[in-house]
Amino acid sequence: MKEQGTGKREQESADAAPAATISDNGTPPLLKTAPLAYENLSFLNSADGRLIRIVSEYMEPLARIRREKIQDTVVFFGSARFRGREEADHDLELLENTGSAQPAPSHEQPAKAPEIAAGTATELQRKRAEAAVEMARYYEDARRLAYLLTTWAKQIPSSRSRFVVTSGGGPGIMEAANRGAHEAGGKTIGMNIRLPFEQHPNPYITPSLNFEFHYFFMRKLWFAYLAKALVVFPGGFGTLDEMFEVLTLAQTHKLGNKITVVIYGPEYWKKVFNLETLVDTGAISPKDLELFQFAGTPERAFELLRKGLTENYLEAEAAAGKLSESGQVSPGEELVEGWALEDF
Repeated sequence: MKEQGTGKREQESADAAPAATISDNGTPPLLKTAPLAYENLSFLNSADGRLIRIVSEYMEPLARIRREKIQDTVVFFGSARFRGREEADHDLELLENTGSAQPAPSHEQPAKAPEIAAGTATELQRKRAEAAVEMARYYEDARRLAYLLTTWAKQIPSSRSRFVVTSGGGPGIMEAANRGAHEAGGKTIGMNIRLPFEQHPNPYITPSLNFEFHYFFMRKLWFAYLAKALVVFPGGFGTLDEMFEVLTLAQTHKLGNKITVVIYGPEYWKKVFNLETLVDTGAISPKDLELFQFAGTPERAFELLRKGLTENYLEAEAAAGKLSESGQVSPGEELVEGWALEDF
């Protein structure tokens, strides 16, 4: 299957390369200097250049992560479709699509009080008006949790940034996570994905850690490789996809490190899925339910994260002698700082 846009680029490249014209004396004209392969955009954007693009989405983030001295991350997943409510004087607005900068059509927006009172709101609009209040709470909870986590992580003695809040870089819960970390004065990562409609990264991402990917699988690789914990806020298809992929990697022991998974908002998620059914039918093992924990407040989620990160990493590093007297990780042969080559 061709990537979107590659066929058009290949045709433009072919159209832009006419045959050389022979002069009257039979001498061909001087040729222009050929572009270097890595400067040939027609090649790089073609199907033949796909491998280079994939490798670039591995090496370029790696270079920046090393330069910014990021050792590990805590990833926040959640809905991109709701904008947060700033106090009580802003109306909630549903976005058109995941990561979109455009609002959804008016008939899909949550109903406002006058519309409900006048009886002009549809059933969908009334339901979304009720849900909008809850979603605004999740935005503020994600913001608060990211603030608590970053404030704590900044106090860990290290020359590298520990447990850096990372999101998909878009609006909604992703923005809330980056915002909370930004307000705590910490670095925060945004890993956006290029989509076929208008979008933009949220403004709270640390500029030097603002990434955009073409390939979903390369984006997922970077979510998983550096993550020591995962927080899953209410969301839709994308959130479910990302959450179950990480749980599957943990279940099958394909992650190189232990990961603490906190599913936030049990009142939402227990209406979305019933994992006990998977246990009852034998689709998963009862012990698979131990791969994650539920939390309903930022304070509870923070305690679960701090406990998991401390027991799995900080205490383990100290016991293994990886921390010096100053608390810094002892240097060694590393690919990403804090990661040995075999981790990749």
